[in-house]
Amino acid sequence: MITAESVTGRRARVTSLAWAVLLGAVALGVHALRYGKWIVDDAGITFAYARMIASGEGPVLQPGAPVVEGFSNPTWLAVHVLGRVLGVFDQGGVVLGIPDYVLFPKAVAWLCCVGTLIACAVAARRVFRRAWMVTAVVGVALAANPSYVVWSFSGLENSLFAMAVCWLAVLLFVATLDGNLPTWRIAVGAGVIAAFILLTRPDGAIYVLAYPLALVTCARQHVVADRVRAGLLSMAVFVVPVGAYLGWRLAVFGKLLPNTATAKEQDLPGFHDVVRLLELAEYVGVFMAVAFVVLVAYALVNPSWWRAGLHVLLIVLVLGAAAFVILEGDWMAWYRFATPVWVLATLTAALLLARLATTGRGIAAAAAVTVLAIINSGPGFVAASNAFVRYPTVPLCYVANRFGLTFNTYAGIIGAERASLLAPDMGGTALTSRLELIDMAGLANAAVAERLARDDEAGLRDDVFDRWRPTFIHSRGDWAMGNGITSDPRMVRDYDVVIDYRDPVLPNGDWVRKDAVGSPAHLRELRDYAAAVVPGRDAWQTDRPLDDCGPDLHPGADVLTRR
Repeated sequence: MITAESVTGRRARVTSLAWAVLLGAVALGVHALRYGKWIVDDAGITFAYARMIASGEGPVLQPGAPVVEGFSNPTWLAVHVLGRVLGVFDQGGVVLGIPDYVLFPKAVAWLCCVGTLIACAVAARRVFRRAWMVTAVVGVALAANPSYVVWSFSGLENSLFAMAVCWLAVLLFVATLDGNLPTWRIAVGAGVIAAFILLTRPDGAIYVLAYPLALVTCARQHVVADRVRAGLLSMAVFVVPVGAYLGWRLAVFGKLLPNTATAKEQDLPGFHDVVRLLELAEYVGVFMAVAFVVLVAYALVNPSWWRAGLHVLLIVLVLGAAAFVILEGDWMAWYRFATPVWVLATLTAALLLARLATTGRGIAAAAAVTVLAIINSGPGFVAASNAFVRYPTVPLCYVANRFGLTFNTYAGIIGAERASLLAPDMGGTALTSRLELIDMAGLANAAVAERLARDDEAGLRDDVFDRWRPTFIHSRGDWAMGNGITSDPRMVRDYDVVIDYRDPVLPNGDWVRKDAVGSPAHLRELRDYAAAVVPGRDAWQTDRPLDDCGPDLHPGADVLTRR
């Protein structure tokens, strides 16, 4: 019988959960504000593809470019295509001083973080009466983690990816506790979410194993035939959207994998990759990592009524950790591929702390663990956040100014109407350049990706000097060392230096093809312009890395902030 008192109590619990979600959402938003208008340059590649698809050009990096799957996040791309169609993204709009190419992805990211916290609230409510406390702990803990906040609000798909993984874990967690894991509704839901995860990032393929593993380990009270049918149904549901996308990929791009996977030369993991998990433990603090392991061990040795649900959460968490290990180590700072691991580990830890705090001694122990974890991890998180503020990973606006605007002007100085540029950073460049782009990293260039996948640097250099013959070349650091383009004898034969970074090991800087320069006067003008302008634009990364670069990121030398 439903009484007025029970309805009032239910409303009070829902209200307290809503306030807890809001607390976490505000904390996340406040932390995200610390990184200003920074968007990582890789996100600009997705933005460029969204622009081209929305404008009817198709899946290309820029107008007239070859059709190449230079993105690996179809669902995140679709969100931005929709945003552009609706006129709220990439239209030159500014709200409260924030350009729409910054505001839209960050607003969507914040909504995804809210969605993640709601999923955590659903899980906590299933287990504890004071679920708001668990939810608040999860929200504040995630908001304190610079890795989670930085990459959730980077312009990349991390927030959407982590939200989908969290909802999959919570769906299976609640279904396990309700005893209806092998039902058709859960099977369909798990299949749909697993497909969505895969279509958000390729490493999401591993999460298709979550439901079958849960059926095997956490639903033993059910008839084997029911579990088998549910597993097959979930797999069939998963295959439909994934198969449709693979069919489209084959028809349009002629490949089973995205071009980005070819370019990144993904290999099987080795022991050194497994050891990278210790880096995550070091990042959060040794005490926090050890405390988490101890809490899990204690819960498994001293089982509670919801131990089967804990098993499900651990299954999904282990799959997330496995995906982190399998992926090639990322050059970007602060563990970009660990975002779902942070969410699942934080939710699990919060639930286990709440379980511990069910007695007087348990409350004291949980409080002590929490305080010691803050003391141990807090300084490291503050240091990581400060370091990122000082030198964030390749800002989109730095690239837009340094390579989009600069090379547009280079081409204007020499009067090149059909110029081309070989460079490694394609996000801001694709959004602002009038030149034909050749992606040195291979993400948006199938020919370069194939060369890199075969470790055929000699063939790549032949393509550059004998086949493509780009008007301009930019190279620096690891790129110059990795492909040897700038140290090839043909570089001196065919190209003049525009600006040289004076690297003691390998040539780094900007070059122009000799036969594209009309006269020595044009070359002098190029060099004078570069000497006057490029140092200031390079200084963007240290002087103003968290700034935007004007309201409109479209090709043209007059649309960006000049410096």
